[in-house]
Amino acid sequence: MRTLLTGGTVVSMDPAVGDLDRGDVLITDGVITAVAERIDAPDAEVIDATDRIVLPGFVDTHRHAWQTAFRGIGADWTFAEYLVAVHGTLKPHYRPEDVYLGNLLGRLEALNSGITTMVDWFHAARSPEHVDAALAGLLDAPGRSVFCYCAGFSADAPVEERELDRVRAQIPGGLVTMALGWRGPQLTTMDIAAEDLKLAVELGLRTSVHIGSGGARGSRPVAALRDRGLLRQDTTFVHANGVEDDELRMLAEAGATVSISPDVELKMGFGFPETGRMLAAGLRPTFSIDDCPSAGGDMFATLRTAYAVQRGLDGSLNSRDLLEFATVDGARACGLSARTGSLSPGLEADIVLLRADDLSVFPFNNPAGTIVAAGHPGLVDTVLVAGRVVKRDGVLVGVDVQTLKSSLLESRNRIAAAAGIPLDGSWRPPTESD
Repeated sequence: MRTLLTGGTVVSMDPAVGDLDRGDVLITDGVITAVAERIDAPDAEVIDATDRIVLPGFVDTHRHAWQTAFRGIGADWTFAEYLVAVHGTLKPHYRPEDVYLGNLLGRLEALNSGITTMVDWFHAARSPEHVDAALAGLLDAPGRSVFCYCAGFSADAPVEERELDRVRAQIPGGLVTMALGWRGPQLTTMDIAAEDLKLAVELGLRTSVHIGSGGARGSRPVAALRDRGLLRQDTTFVHANGVEDDELRMLAEAGATVSISPDVELKMGFGFPETGRMLAAGLRPTFSIDDCPSAGGDMFATLRTAYAVQRGLDGSLNSRDLLEFATVDGARACGLSARTGSLSPGLEADIVLLRADDLSVFPFNNPAGTIVAAGHPGLVDTVLVAGRVVKRDGVLVGVDVQTLKSSLLESRNRIAAAAGIPLDGSWRPPTESD
């Protein structure tokens, strides 16, 4: 089982391998075994990468895929409106089959745009059946996924160990792993947050927690967690807008990771993405899409927003930094750096081939700069996950896209009708400030 990608421009994201103007990548049983200018492998299946950029797949460290059916309707919403609309108005009408379709189509969309690893931060656990359906959607997609299970917005009880064990027992290993969507001090009491984290540690689960959604300046949530001994290196802190400089240093000292959602944070009023402040504190940012009702679902747009904002603020960062955040740093935040994140021999072959001959990027000078400044999903020609080709010649392999799209439309229409909301963007959810 050998595959040879030949003749592409290789952007490895591994300093030991470097970049190659013309290079080959050899894959054996799903693992990268060699990267060089030329590789002789007469027994390998050959994928011609001429006029292609070969790079590691992107890593999305935080997305709520169950909301996929309502793409775009929240483009003009504030965070308060989003909470009312999605969690208060739409979610009560979701059936397990709706969750399944959202997760499956959301994961396929991410894969189609070159995101080979995705953290699905699932917070629509209205019943065990809803949880099972969300996990099934990920298992039925050929991508590398982290099912980040959150018990919901209830603040009156800790997570039940038997429920986590029940969910984890359904994961056979391989491409899908599990984490705990830690409610933390924004969604529950500090005592319950401590109990939840203790259980995650006992079960060996990584955690991801929202901090600073809508701004946190003055509340010092990280310091409160530090004082309770609740900062750990296997926790990813999502957003962290408004968190004080010394608190960011606390996260760095604990070895924690961070996830930035630049489009959502800017549009919903969280504040500027904290990319530069995190770097100054010793943290390596990673990127996330967050939610597709409000933002686009591809990493290219996310990179461009984060890059333009930080350059506008202080002129720092370069395009290579952004690619590192979206690949090697993202893999580290998922606890998967031993498996993915770069084109390094010994890692599993999560690889994307981008068209370098498309008129929107031709001539493809400065690969890293062009990917960040001008990349888009239409360039994604071929995608491999653990050496398996899941997209070839611009088309997902073995996926009945039309049938799935029809099913998702039926799901969307039923939920919208039950909730009594239009889909054209004209509805503004009522909030306390109205």
